[in-house]
Amino acid sequence: MVQKEAHTERTEKSSLPNLIPTEFAAMGKKRFDELVAAQTQRMEALQEANRHWFDRMQAGLSLASELAAKLTAARSIPEAATAYQEWASQHMEMAAEDATRMFADSQKLAETGVRLFLNGWRPDGHDEGSPPK
Repeated sequence: MVQKEAHTERTEKSSLPNLIPTEFAAMGKKRFDELVAAQTQRMEALQEANRHWFDRMQAGLSLASELAAKLTAARSIPEAATAYQEWASQHMEMAAEDATRMFADSQKLAETGVRLFLNGWRPDGHDEGSPPK
């Protein structure tokens, strides 16, 4: 009987207490969920930008192909000059649109990063509640 009591007492003492209270675990899960949501937003924004730039690249190739066809069909220098002028005008318009889009894409990614930082996630791997090591 004494052995059973000693064994039970040792087992109770050796079992580890709950080192992480449920409140801390819930906070950690919430932070992790926020991080996953922000990273998902960033990934979606990058995928959207990638699709846009791929389509844009194809549009540029199409524009160059049209120029080549017009130059091949041109029967005089004024016709060739007109083809170049139209191409240059469209090319400059596309470049202006591309610059605007690049700015918007960069801003969208930066906003996600700022939102992460303001929510307490730091680039050094620590959140605002824990001191750096």
